[in-house]
Amino acid sequence: MASEKPTCRWGIVSTGFIASWFVDDLALDRPDANVKHVIQCIGSSSLEKGEAFAAKHCPNSKPAIYSSYAEVYADPDVDCVYIGTPHSFHKQNCLDAIAAGKNVLCEKAFTINAREAREVFEAAAKKGVYVHEAMWLRHRPLVADLTKLLHQDKVIGDVFRMSSDFGFYMDIAGLPETSRLKDPKLGAGTLLDIGVYSLTWAILALDPDSPKNSQTPKLLAAQTQKNGVEVLSSVILHYPSSGRQGMITSTTLSDAPSDVVCRILGTEGYIDVTGLAPSHPASFTVYTKKKDGGGFEEASRSNYTDIGHGFVHEADDTALDIAAGRKESPIMPWKETIRVMEMMDEIRKQGGTKYPQDDE
Repeated sequence: MASEKPTCRWGIVSTGFIASWFVDDLALDRPDANVKHVIQCIGSSSLEKGEAFAAKHCPNSKPAIYSSYAEVYADPDVDCVYIGTPHSFHKQNCLDAIAAGKNVLCEKAFTINAREAREVFEAAAKKGVYVHEAMWLRHRPLVADLTKLLHQDKVIGDVFRMSSDFGFYMDIAGLPETSRLKDPKLGAGTLLDIGVYSLTWAILALDPDSPKNSQTPKLLAAQTQKNGVEVLSSVILHYPSSGRQGMITSTTLSDAPSDVVCRILGTEGYIDVTGLAPSHPASFTVYTKKKDGGGFEEASRSNYTDIGHGFVHEADDTALDIAAGRKESPIMPWKETIRVMEMMDEIRKQGGTKYPQDDE
């Protein structure tokens, strides 16, 4: 007799945009899934807001609705808390959930800085609970297939260079003064919101040992601020052990001009990853050197279709981790989250972007 699928009962913290996508995906009918997801409860700033959220995004279930996050943490039927609040609130949300003995899946950027991330993981270690940064990009089948081709099969030879640009136009000056995107205390700027995706592509392309034995590259960064908010980041990464280099950018001054969200160059060819944005890859094409030595030719193209919004992979992996008794994700372990936060701290240091939390 086949064993029953593991079940994960979720407590949702936030009724914002990203949380709505995550909950939509939890609610999908997937008979072939290897785990069962239950939306146990939703925490919001008011019962009315929570009920409206549930009515829209949980059409086939009736989760408990709470008017505070504390009630989510206290719910004895919750197996894992999903935290979808803005990243400036992540540290406290995580610490509160951990104190209640809950497992946690927390959206990226995991915290404001590396110090906060260490504080969260230290608390989790003491409490013995599972905590995982929800960098959904790393869980996608496209990424698993691509990194195998790059680092195991070496379909383009030795990788030596990559580039990724995340451009998303936003009129920061025209936003209300209450917007988190204008407030340094709330982590305003492109780096933590979208630049982390460009940075993740650099790590995936250039570091074959990530995440188990990740290397930390040398960084050369520049940032541009307007009205006190970082609106453009440009970073060169250099891995001294291999000589590999990456060039990544993020900006809210303009949309990206191309559907190529990442280009990876090797000694025998190159790969273009295409999609709506670095956060939403949809395909990749392998180009190899022509046998006559004149340029490149398409060798293969791999297309991927999202299931729902694309959050099912990280949700499934989290549920399976918890069912197996793991305290960390092997795809995004604690030390990798800290290392990425340290890299972003260094980028901000060189670029002149400072948050009040950096002095705490």
